[in-house]
Amino acid sequence: QEQFVESGGDSVQPGRSLRLSCVASGFTLDDYAIGWFRQAPGKEREGVACISSSDGRTVYGNSVRGRFAISRDNALNTAYLLMDDLKPEDTAVYFCAAAPPLLLSLKSSWYKYWGQGTQVTVSS
Repeated sequence: QEQFVESGGDSVQPGRSLRLSCVASGFTLDDYAIGWFRQAPGKEREGVACISSSDGRTVYGNSVRGRFAISRDNALNTAYLLMDDLKPEDTAVYFCAAAPPLLLSLKSSWYKYWGQGTQVTVSS
């Protein structure tokens, strides 16, 4: 079964950093672009960042640009989201998913192989 397994979520204070990981299971990561999304209680799923398959081009959502960085290690079948200067409004469940290899879109309808997500809570 093709899916991602996300990890690395935690409860942290504002201003701290976290690195999220997602490991691909049942498929080869380098065949796809990867996106990170998040969903807070009562809100719609929001695109956070995405990275293309081979050339590493990236796109970020306006609310995280300059604070978050997406990366991938195809040899480990793993993608990452480094989150710096976390704010309370970053609190959400974070998911990763796969899209066609050259796609750079934060529209969730392009993506598949969604994982269960990992909880990030930012609170003082």
